[in-house]
Amino acid sequence: MAETNQSEFQPNRPDLALAEAIPPAELDRLTEEIVVALKTVFDPEIPVDVYELGLIYKIDIDDSCFVNIDMTLTAPACPVAGEMPQWVENAVSAVPGVSGAKAHMVFDPPWDQSRMSDEARVALDMW
Repeated sequence: MAETNQSEFQPNRPDLALAEAIPPAELDRLTEEIVVALKTVFDPEIPVDVYELGLIYKIDIDDSCFVNIDMTLTAPACPVAGEMPQWVENAVSAVPGVSGAKAHMVFDPPWDQSRMSDEARVALDMW
């Protein structure tokens, strides 16, 4: 599996681990549609999706098109901590061509506001 890691942290850009057996055009389509799917999952306490909030740390697409996602929460005691990974899994699993998805909760590194995209900052008026 070819892994693309960013040498420098960029807000709202998760690491990608991409399958080598999937044709590049199909991999690009899957990746784009997975991001679109992630943008349909919202933290119910914050009117911004999990992708723009920077809660998605890694997207790993294997040769069978199964997607593993490392994600976090804005706070470990988030009231939807038990539900949000399932929301992410359901959204990503619905992408055509994805064979399944599993969201793994991680807290290292801890989330902070620097992980948010500019779009999220505008929506929350957090500059």
